[in-house]
Amino acid sequence: MRPVKLLLIIAFLLSSCGGTSIKKTPNPDFTLAFGSCSQENKQQPLWKAVLKNEPDVFVWGGDNIYADTDKPIVMQAAYEEQKNKPGYQKLLNAVPVLGTWDDHDYGLNDGGKEWHFKEISQQLFLDFFDVPVNSPRRNRKGVYHSEVFETEKGSIKIILLDTRYFRDPLVLSANPDKRYDPSKGTILGEQQWEWLEDELRNSEADFNVILSSIQILSVEHGFETWGNFPSEIDKLTDLILSSEAKNIILLSGDRHISEFSAVKIQGLKYPLTEFTSSGLTHAYEDFDGEPNSNRVGEVVSEKSFGVLKFNFKKQTVEMEMRGEQNKLQQQHKLEFN
Repeated sequence: MRPVKLLLIIAFLLSSCGGTSIKKTPNPDFTLAFGSCSQENKQQPLWKAVLKNEPDVFVWGGDNIYADTDKPIVMQAAYEEQKNKPGYQKLLNAVPVLGTWDDHDYGLNDGGKEWHFKEISQQLFLDFFDVPVNSPRRNRKGVYHSEVFETEKGSIKIILLDTRYFRDPLVLSANPDKRYDPSKGTILGEQQWEWLEDELRNSEADFNVILSSIQILSVEHGFETWGNFPSEIDKLTDLILSSEAKNIILLSGDRHISEFSAVKIQGLKYPLTEFTSSGLTHAYEDFDGEPNSNRVGEVVSEKSFGVLKFNFKKQTVEMEMRGEQNKLQQQHKLEFN
């Protein structure tokens, strides 16, 4: 065989292996990066990779620190350590950053409305995000929040839910394979539900991204999930339908794994899809499987962050799980038209 022909064959084989075989996404109209579960005293190798994707915004999905405490000085120190990480500082100087909390930055593992420290932890959370002292968010119960990002081609509304401040108690399971059982009660509380209804019904955005710190569509694993409060899932899907808000996507964190989930809802023109991304500094590396009948693709149990690349004209979103050195771990495309 001629050397030139052999070299061509080798080049073809190399270009067909690993991540290089995946079609490169054209320049998106808007890029959202997000992640969760960042332990402030661990190595944080993903910030450089996040910036390689040139995001227009970064969104924290909760467990932004690990400070299970009711001591303000301890929680404040944890936030300061996280905020002063060199890689995170580069991110802060490059793009807007917003987010919600989960249990470990709330201050109580699996904590809900019973947590006596929640008013103080809310103020420390808002300090971390540099929310002005005169902001209405300082006087409102809970950290739920929304922001709209306008571009020349369209707009994206990011809705951040608070799954802690108002959540009713969980019911412990007698099943040794599960931590909690489904029960009646609320996750969001009446006040936050009214706010969410207004946010969706009045939204004029081309895409609406709803972030919950805990999973919504993965309901079978028995840990924290909206599946512990089935009526809340029904209420959310009913609102998504009745609000007529455009092109809704769900995001979540918490689990130390990353996965896609999707369900078909009668009357909704597209599959309602959830992108779970976790974690930034540590992952469930010994993961050996768990049920999720709504799963799309495979579970990624390595350190990971999420990237969503929006195309307004085509009404598509390329969703990517990425890891160290910006390695593409898995991707999934949403088409809304």
